[in-house]
Amino acid sequence: MALKYFRTTLTPILRATYHSKTFGQSIKASWLTVKYYSTATGGDDTGTVAGQTVVTERRGSVVTVAINRPEVRNAVNQETARRLLEELEAFDSDPDLNVAVLHGKGGNFCAGYDLKELANHTASLKLEQDVTKGPGPMGPSRLDCKPLIAAVSGFAVAGGLELALLADLRVVEESAVMGVFCRRFGVPLIDGGTVRLPRLIGLSRALDLILTGRPIGAQEALAYGLANRVVPDGQALQAALQLAEQISSFPQQCLRADRSSAMYSCYDAPSFTQAMQYEIDHGIPVIQSEAVTGATSFTTGAGKGGKFF
Repeated sequence: MALKYFRTTLTPILRATYHSKTFGQSIKASWLTVKYYSTATGGDDTGTVAGQTVVTERRGSVVTVAINRPEVRNAVNQETARRLLEELEAFDSDPDLNVAVLHGKGGNFCAGYDLKELANHTASLKLEQDVTKGPGPMGPSRLDCKPLIAAVSGFAVAGGLELALLADLRVVEESAVMGVFCRRFGVPLIDGGTVRLPRLIGLSRALDLILTGRPIGAQEALAYGLANRVVPDGQALQAALQLAEQISSFPQQCLRADRSSAMYSCYDAPSFTQAMQYEIDHGIPVIQSEAVTGATSFTTGAGKGGKFF
């Protein structure tokens, strides 16, 4: 019955068949002409990005991190998982970078873990079970880094959905499809999907997606709170970059203290009182370092009349 439903009413989605097909045509993005920086090469790479499963580009205090396997809808294999973790760790440790934007090359965000690799190379697949010691199967899914924005186009399903959930904000294109597609193949969510999704959209809605594996479109994702912005097709990356630049322009110590407190309250605080204590303990040091300067700026006219700058 479920298969018939997918075939008759969701033909475009079924054609994706998760990420088990190889597509002969790779879509070249306009980004291929810009200069890339990668921790794999130790510096700028002005040549082709072919063969690199993850490519990055620095734009001032913002960095883009792109999954570059368009022929398999950016499905993540072990090499890609390792590279994603390396690049996001490099971003997090770089004092000159404030925000990262995660996206996929060729029209799709990420179709999840590469099931061909899972099927054919199970013996070489080594998963770190202690979440405090190593990377997740998708790479950076256990990482808590500086602000991260996901620019979602095409498919963000299974492990790809989990990567999108890793981000603080999700900018989603109108035709994007999200969902726990791995439900059909017996592949569990082990990259934070069962932890982050209920926190973001509530247990009832999360279970609807987790148990059924059904696809969810951009407008429904927006109504759920899974998407933070919905933009026309082809504009997610640009919109995410503009959002990243805006966030990067704010006083960063204050922004990170507030973000840290929100995360602690949501995931770690054992009580309301301890959450409140964490907030003030981490907020007070910012008063002298940034708030006094900001207040002085306000008194001279900046931001008056509700002007947002």
